[in-house]
Amino acid sequence: METAALEESRQVRRIGEIPSAEEFASQIERKNDPVVFSGCIKEWKAFSKWNVSNGGLDYLQELAGVTVVQAMASRSAPIFYGDIRSHDRVPVPFSTFIGYCKDLLKCGDDGRDSMPDTLKHKLVENSKEHSESITEEACPRQIYLAQVPIMNGENEENVQLECLQEDIETPSFLVGKILGSVNLWMNNAASRSSTHYDPHHNLLCIISGCKKVVLWPPSASPFLYPLPVYGEASNHSAVPLENPDFSLYPRAKSMYEYSQNVVLHAGDALFIPEGWFHQVDSGDLTIAVNFWWQSDVMSGMSEHMDGYYLRRILKRLTDKESDRMLCISSTTTDKKVIDAGQLTSNADLDVVHQTFSLEGKMDQGFSLQELEPSTLRSLYSLISIVHDRVNHSQLGNNSSGDNSASGSKDGVQKAVTANLFNLEDDPIAKLVWTLQPLAFRDLFFAMAHNFPRTLEAYILHALSPVGVEVLTRKFEQMDQMLLADDRSQFYEKFYSVFDNQFYAMDALLNGKEAFASKAFNNVLVQYLGINLDGQKL
Repeated sequence: METAALEESRQVRRIGEIPSAEEFASQIERKNDPVVFSGCIKEWKAFSKWNVSNGGLDYLQELAGVTVVQAMASRSAPIFYGDIRSHDRVPVPFSTFIGYCKDLLKCGDDGRDSMPDTLKHKLVENSKEHSESITEEACPRQIYLAQVPIMNGENEENVQLECLQEDIETPSFLVGKILGSVNLWMNNAASRSSTHYDPHHNLLCIISGCKKVVLWPPSASPFLYPLPVYGEASNHSAVPLENPDFSLYPRAKSMYEYSQNVVLHAGDALFIPEGWFHQVDSGDLTIAVNFWWQSDVMSGMSEHMDGYYLRRILKRLTDKESDRMLCISSTTTDKKVIDAGQLTSNADLDVVHQTFSLEGKMDQGFSLQELEPSTLRSLYSLISIVHDRVNHSQLGNNSSGDNSASGSKDGVQKAVTANLFNLEDDPIAKLVWTLQPLAFRDLFFAMAHNFPRTLEAYILHALSPVGVEVLTRKFEQMDQMLLADDRSQFYEKFYSVFDNQFYAMDALLNGKEAFASKAFNNVLVQYLGINLDGQKL
């Protein structure tokens, strides 16, 4: 029951009624979600005249047979990858391609041997240019007409099949759009396209045959391993369609959890928003036409703002990745942390956590027994871990005594040397993360009073980058729940344990920036295919 519901939720939404241009722009295009328009193009001349099972191939051969088109031949057929290294583009008369399709339709797989000798020869010659010489017997038996221009607003000279325009119509909901191009897609046998996205909105219209389309939103990029943004095929996924090596692409194991899918039949049209990854399986002798146009978002972006938008987007993705790096399992996270924004009175605070007041505590000591038992246990655990970490790193044996731990700036540099960036890898960070805001305040206030040198060693020598991120986030949570006077007293006592408060602040800033730098690099790897630190993620 749950599985069926999950599968249904992954289906692309279908609409039976064709929207107006205004409805499409405001209710569909603006949301940037894929939608299928069932039977959208059944009134086209092409829908009846290009029907493969009803003489459509003869019609197309007569209409456009003399035109020379660019055909794609792939050594990995029936899979066609977008990288130009994996396929050849060869000029072929449209009539020759149609004739090959007819043979396949008539003879099935036996028709593959009917590939014209001139086409075989051309493929052999092209292979030599790539230093991958093949014989005519070994050359690909499958070719594909991909993105053959019927209309091109930017390069009219490149239009190869303009004669087909009379048989197709621009859907009414695209009226007013500035179309970049209209293209023919036609395969002579079942084929698969590699996973990729387009930098334009796309309306894919099925005229004959069927296609299965799997789509992923741009937010799923980390699971698809996009190729480097500076590469020729930067809009393609690096994950192969067949037998992917999950040791190289571990996140790809979860890629289909974020996908939507749909089977398109003749007459259907699929809106694929810009940036959505999609992978297409086409049945035998499938004919489709697509429309590309620039989105309002992209057309409305002024070039002089590109640098600003780039920084804003990278910052937002880095913040999101930082949150992901702090996620831990339910067994180690206190799920009952209360939203500070919901607490509006001192009475509320007392309900959350029975705590002592800071008033009068600045200049006098207090018994650790004033702490809640759970907070006291956390304090002792933190002290123990700090001692172990400092001793293990051979920074000195003075962490449990009352000698200064901040005699040189070298200690600051060591504060951020630990290569710990994920919460699950750092027991100190995990412990601090589980503390409720007021318990956090009580623990560190008590630590400053009773174990000042351990607190100093913790900040200067025992904090990892993720530990600094956790600590500063806990500061922020606590600040939201304290009155101004209590905040002031807490921080005055906290920083009083350091001989040089600058070193403490520097240690925290260095660690926080190291954590953010790691999150930023993760973003570059996951979304742009660029790895600055060379580490496997």
